[in-house]
Amino acid sequence: MSTATADLATVHHVTHPLIQHKLTLMRQKDRSTNSFRRLLGEISMLMAYEVTRDMPTSLIEIETPLETMMSPVIDGKKTVFVSIMRAGAGFLDGMLNVVPGARIGHIGLYRDPRTLVAVEYYFKMPADMHERDAIVLDPMLATGNSAVAAVDRLKETNPKSIRFVCLLAAPEGLRNFQANHPDVPVYVAAIDRQLNEHGYIVPGLGDAGDRLFGTK
Repeated sequence: MSTATADLATVHHVTHPLIQHKLTLMRQKDRSTNSFRRLLGEISMLMAYEVTRDMPTSLIEIETPLETMMSPVIDGKKTVFVSIMRAGAGFLDGMLNVVPGARIGHIGLYRDPRTLVAVEYYFKMPADMHERDAIVLDPMLATGNSAVAAVDRLKETNPKSIRFVCLLAAPEGLRNFQANHPDVPVYVAAIDRQLNEHGYIVPGLGDAGDRLFGTK
């Protein structure tokens, strides 16, 4: 189930036991790259159910083995999963398993280690974004600077709606994101204690990209 936090009305804390169990396994420092990647994919599938809970449907006529009926379907082609590179790729596969017809966009950002400011190096979205619902994917919402920059850029394409999905968030990042984009709902599996002096979420799970791709 998903519940909104009392002080951040647009933040949906996804507390399903399966998600929380898998997140605990991911946090463990001795978890292998293969296991970390698999768990992130499983969590993203579970979170996809929450973020698409009120996805609009339309009725089509089908034939069952017994009779003709009108039955609901979603139009996956109107949904765009926007992956913030590179760690967003770990969320993407699981989401696509649930909504395989979705289009995919990519935003390339890196965080300047000195200023913690997000710097863009790549941006590619499907055409006709004004007809599409965008779901932005990034496992970590730390300072929030990258997420804010990504949604700033995405809003230039005028999508029908935007939602942001992350695995972990720091309170500082949530406040920063909501201050800049109060109209964008956030779906998160855990809100951790704080950021450390290097801008990492604690207790957290380390650098999601490094653990996902085995680069450290």
